[in-house]
Amino acid sequence: MAPGRQAESGDGPEAARAALAAARAERAAELDRWLRSLLTAAPARPVHEDVALIAVGSHARRELTPGGDLDLVLLHRGRAGIAEIADRVWYPVWDSGLRLDHSVRTVHEARTVARGDMKAALGLLSARLIAGDRALADELRSAVLTDWRADAPVRLPELSQMCRERWESHGELAFLLEPDLKEAHGGLRDVHVLHAVAASWVASGPDGRVRAAHELLLDARHALHEVTGRSTDRLVLQEQDAVARALGLADANVLQRLIAEAARTITYAASHAWRRADRFTRSRRGVERRPVGDGAVDHDGEVVLARNADLNDPALALRVAAAAAHAGLPLAPATVDRLAEHAALPRTPWPAAARDALVSLLGAGPAAIGVWEALDQAGLIVRLLPEWERVRNRPQRNPVHRFTVDRHLVETATGAAALTREVARPDLLLVGALLHDIGKGRPGDHSATGAAIARDIGADLGFPEDDVRVLETLVRHHLLLPETATRRDIDDPMTVQTVTAAVSAVPGREREILDLLAALAVADGNATGPAAWGTWKAALVTDLTRRAAAALSGGSRPVLSLI
Repeated sequence: MAPGRQAESGDGPEAARAALAAARAERAAELDRWLRSLLTAAPARPVHEDVALIAVGSHARRELTPGGDLDLVLLHRGRAGIAEIADRVWYPVWDSGLRLDHSVRTVHEARTVARGDMKAALGLLSARLIAGDRALADELRSAVLTDWRADAPVRLPELSQMCRERWESHGELAFLLEPDLKEAHGGLRDVHVLHAVAASWVASGPDGRVRAAHELLLDARHALHEVTGRSTDRLVLQEQDAVARALGLADANVLQRLIAEAARTITYAASHAWRRADRFTRSRRGVERRPVGDGAVDHDGEVVLARNADLNDPALALRVAAAAAHAGLPLAPATVDRLAEHAALPRTPWPAAARDALVSLLGAGPAAIGVWEALDQAGLIVRLLPEWERVRNRPQRNPVHRFTVDRHLVETATGAAALTREVARPDLLLVGALLHDIGKGRPGDHSATGAAIARDIGADLGFPEDDVRVLETLVRHHLLLPETATRRDIDDPMTVQTVTAAVSAVPGREREILDLLAALAVADGNATGPAAWGTWKAALVTDLTRRAAAALSGGSRPVLSLI
């Protein structure tokens, strides 16, 4: 078997990945020829009449990576001496060092096993004939597909539960420092599941974007196996630079960003497929339609455009997104695509209606995250906020952070929605939270760099000049309260003076800015992760905020409790 080669230093990503794909195809062809020779040489009586060697799993899909297992089924029609035929195939495979998962079945036996074993069913859905009786192989595939479709109302909920348990165990691929490329949410396994859901005729199969994402993850897994010489699917930190080089990429940061993008594409597609499956398995008397906002209608559990929606309205996309988030419903993928292709988007400076719709979307809280993701998958976010491209899918590479930079910003903004009643300007809190780390990925201090970017974005969004200066201050000093409270002596008057000086950037709005920074500290800490925020830090920040408020007012005034 010819092993795939590792990329040379001069290879670009396209050449390196093409080499890996070619190596997998060549290996699949060589394995097929070898296995075919083992089967045809086994018995005195020809096997093309009543015996078939079937590949399932990754080899059936011609995706077998260097550390992957070979999964084979020897199918027969009650043939005498089938055990001897099996031994003449299995033993050479074992002797070669390949890990083999094998079985010997009649069509009836294979069909029975598939109806009771989800793993066996998923494998047989992708079954591919290597050698032997084609009619026998076709009979098996037809029977398994017939059973799968007939049993879909029962099997799909079972498969859904298995996926949720796997996701709980392995986490979300896009946001893990050391992800499992196969089993994590958004990984290779989920693409195989998408094919299974499609085989039930409940949802369409993976589209071109999902297939491209799958190929990226498969190439990464292939490179990982070659780099480590092991069958591991977990991309640990110490292997990431080597895997990046094997893929012709500059470094681990580029690799992680591509993996995050691929995983989020797969996760988004899977969420839509499972919504379709859930609707299929629920008993429904008819399709429900009800208005959920101006230009938005709930159509069978998804938000679609109303018939009279004005595609020339620059606020339409954001307003429909906000309506979906407040209704707790997803946007229908076809609606997102239509908005991306045909809806007018706001020009700078944004009209007030578009800015209000953005604030309303963020103000919906956690329900806005899935809606934002849908807009992002369609490319709408970077068209609305071009600066978003620099933080999109950018890895943090820090165990304190749970998310990529862009997802952290959205998590912070939607988390800040719970604090909007505690501040005088909820709109500035939400937009400031969305932009507080917008400077990451650029040279210099991300707070200072981000402040300049936030100033420009604030102006583009149509905020008045004073509000733009408040946004700039929020981004510039979003770490002021937690860092000062935990690193300096709060009893020192100079510590409080540091805070009051920072919030005095916009005269007359000092207390407003202080309250906004306090709320932003809570939302930012909670969105970062458990290690970034807790009762101890909250108590210190509350105390510092109280002292700064007293200094600003000349007395003691209540402040937002952060505990």
